[in-house]
Amino acid sequence: MATKLDKPIRRELERGGVLFTVTISPDGIRVVEKGKRKGRELTWDAIISGEAELEQALRVSVEATREKDETPSGPRLHR
Repeated sequence: MATKLDKPIRRELERGGVLFTVTISPDGIRVVEKGKRKGRELTWDAIISGEAELEQALRVSVEATREKDETPSGPRLHR
Protein backbone atom coordinates (compact mmCIF):
# COMPACT_ATOMS: atom_id res chain seq x y z
CA MET A 1 0.00 0.00 0.00
CA ALA A 2 1.31 3.46 -0.90
CA THR A 3 1.72 6.27 1.62
CA LYS A 4 -0.75 9.14 1.31
CA LEU A 5 0.78 12.42 0.07
CA ASP A 6 -0.44 14.83 2.72
CA LYS A 7 2.59 17.11 3.14
CA PRO A 8 5.41 18.33 0.87
CA ILE A 9 8.41 16.09 0.20
CA ARG A 10 11.65 17.81 -0.83
CA ARG A 11 14.52 16.15 -2.64
CA GLU A 12 17.71 17.43 -4.24
CA LEU A 13 18.44 16.65 -7.88
CA GLU A 14 21.55 17.32 -9.96
CA ARG A 15 21.19 17.80 -13.72
CA GLY A 16 24.03 19.01 -15.91
CA GLY A 17 26.10 20.03 -12.89
CA VAL A 18 23.30 22.24 -11.52
CA LEU A 19 21.51 21.47 -8.25
CA PHE A 20 17.73 21.69 -8.04
CA THR A 21 15.20 21.26 -5.24
CA VAL A 22 12.20 19.16 -6.25
CA THR A 23 9.09 19.52 -4.08
CA ILE A 24 6.26 17.03 -4.44
CA SER A 25 3.14 18.22 -2.62
CA PRO A 26 -0.60 17.56 -2.65
CA ASP A 27 -0.88 20.55 -5.05
CA GLY A 28 1.66 19.37 -7.63
CA ILE A 29 5.38 19.32 -8.43
CA ARG A 30 7.77 22.26 -8.21
CA VAL A 31 11.38 22.38 -9.44
CA VAL A 32 13.61 25.28 -8.37
CA GLU A 33 17.32 25.81 -8.94
CA LYS A 34 19.11 25.54 -5.61
CA GLY A 35 19.48 28.98 -4.02
CA LYS A 36 16.77 30.54 -6.21
CA ARG A 37 13.14 31.32 -5.43
CA LYS A 38 11.49 31.06 -8.83
CA GLY A 39 11.13 27.80 -10.69
CA ARG A 40 8.69 25.70 -12.64
CA GLU A 41 5.51 24.30 -11.18
CA LEU A 42 2.96 21.83 -12.50
CA THR A 43 -0.34 21.08 -10.83
CA TRP A 44 -1.61 17.52 -10.62
CA ASP A 45 -4.65 18.57 -12.66
CA ALA A 46 -2.37 19.72 -15.53
CA ILE A 47 -0.39 16.48 -15.39
CA ILE A 48 -3.41 14.19 -15.17
CA SER A 49 -5.43 15.99 -17.87
CA GLY A 50 -2.54 15.89 -20.34
CA GLU A 51 -2.33 19.69 -20.46
CA ALA A 52 1.34 19.50 -19.41
CA GLU A 53 2.15 17.21 -22.36
CA LEU A 54 0.32 19.50 -24.75
CA GLU A 55 2.21 22.53 -23.44
CA GLN A 56 5.55 20.70 -23.83
CA ALA A 57 4.70 19.65 -27.40
CA LEU A 58 3.76 23.23 -28.26
CA ARG A 59 7.02 24.55 -26.76
CA VAL A 60 9.08 22.04 -28.78
CA SER A 61 7.22 22.98 -31.96
CA VAL A 62 7.74 26.72 -31.41
CA GLU A 63 11.45 26.25 -30.64
CA ALA A 64 11.94 24.11 -33.75
CA THR A 65 10.26 26.79 -35.87
CA ARG A 66 12.47 29.52 -34.37
CA GLU A 67 15.64 27.50 -35.00
CA LYS A 68 14.57 26.95 -38.62
CA ASP A 69 13.92 30.68 -39.11
CA GLU A 70 17.26 31.63 -37.54
CA THR A 71 19.32 29.25 -39.70
CA PRO A 72 21.47 31.22 -42.14
CA SER A 73 20.41 30.60 -45.71
CA GLY A 74 23.88 31.16 -47.11
CA PRO A 75 25.19 34.02 -49.24
CA ARG A 76 22.66 36.03 -51.20
CA LEU A 77 23.36 36.98 -54.76
CA HIS A 78 22.23 40.40 -55.91
CA ARG A 79 21.68 41.16 -59.57
